[in-house]
Amino acid sequence: MTTVLTEKAANKAPAQTARTRRWIGKLLLYSPNFLRALRDVPVVGQAIHKLSHSLVRRDERVWAQIQGGPGQGLWLELSPRTGHDYLRGDVEGATQSVLAKRLRAGAVFYDLGANIGLFSLLAARLVGPTGQVFSFEPDPEVGVRLRRNIERNGFVNVTVVQAGVWSKSCRKIFSAAGASSPDRGLGKFSVEDEETNGVAVECVSLDDFIANAPPPDAIKCDVEGAEAEVLRGASEVLRNRHPWIVCEIHSERNGRSVREILSGAGYRIDSVDASHILAVPKTG
Repeated sequence: MTTVLTEKAANKAPAQTARTRRWIGKLLLYSPNFLRALRDVPVVGQAIHKLSHSLVRRDERVWAQIQGGPGQGLWLELSPRTGHDYLRGDVEGATQSVLAKRLRAGAVFYDLGANIGLFSLLAARLVGPTGQVFSFEPDPEVGVRLRRNIERNGFVNVTVVQAGVWSKSCRKIFSAAGASSPDRGLGKFSVEDEETNGVAVECVSLDDFIANAPPPDAIKCDVEGAEAEVLRGASEVLRNRHPWIVCEIHSERNGRSVREILSGAGYRIDSVDASHILAVPKTG
């Protein structure tokens, strides 16, 4: 009897520990702004940083519903330490507003660089059951979280494409974001494949992709500086399908290339905010 009770206690302990971690994680995620601001205070901030790392594991995730913005009510699995902006609905608010204003029921939306899926989920809700969302994400670990978020929200109109997007269909060296980026949104491809610490992943050009999939009516493009490469592989999509595009600009050089390609394809370009542009076909 004593042995059985000991085994039950041993099995119960990990479950209790996991529940405690989740409770602490939620407490940290939902902490008010004035408490989070203490992290920037000398000495106090260092103490809070140490305490949070000792209480909440780096890979800890908690489920939460977005509290504001166009994505209000959507579920996301968030890092307690870095998910606060997601929770409040503040992540790339201008881009969210563009989607909410322009995306229509029944549309086909391509999310290039989907990450954990904020824009894919928002788009899935906006296009409704008659529309489709294709979420392109090259990082396999992020892809797991992306699928979990889609499933948690009950969307069946989202297809995850476990691949990067490039100027041609090929394999490219991809360096995932490090452990210091809990949401792993900073992974990128090596332009010349010179990186040795990355892994080779499949990439597809949009012109090749639409051979077996419906072409996009709208595109969100955020691929950490490779936006021009993506557009070079989408000449047919741009000239013949004319989707509107909201695109992040990661550098001045990157911005010049992106604008040149889009202008040459017959697009009118407007600024959304300091780091995003909206490209609309002049014929539309």
